[in-house]
Amino acid sequence: MSRLDPPRVNRRSFLSLTALASFFAALGTAAAGILRLPSPSVLPGPRRRFKLGPPEQYSPGSETVFPDDNLVLFRDDGGFYAISTTCTHLGCTVSKASNGFACPCHGSRFDSKGNVIAGPAPRPLPWLEVSRAANGDLVVNADNEVAEGMRYRV
Repeated sequence: MSRLDPPRVNRRSFLSLTALASFFAALGTAAAGILRLPSPSVLPGPRRRFKLGPPEQYSPGSETVFPDDNLVLFRDDGGFYAISTTCTHLGCTVSKASNGFACPCHGSRFDSKGNVIAGPAPRPLPWLEVSRAANGDLVVNADNEVAEGMRYRV
């Protein structure tokens, strides 16, 4: 063995170096987690307010489906009301049926007021808040549920 040859690393030195490297890797990972803690990992979604146009365009007795907004707007003699078309079981989009609503995923059935009549859905379809914007258009706020039977009078 010559002076220029690197010294041999014995087993004890190798394990010590490995343990030291593991310690610093764990310390770095913990520091990254602590630095990331103040920023939220889940950001709030966009507000779900939908402008549906002037109330005059909806005739009494009408049912207007808005598939992109997952709601149905109804107008009767009492006023306007909106029902969500998102199934309360697993969030599938229900479709309008002849006697109410039907979920294509798991077979839940709802009457025309959104009440569960069959299937695994645990609760009725939510009624959504209807109001008017400053320019007079109808606005449905899908973030606010209202009691069944509540209508917006024009």
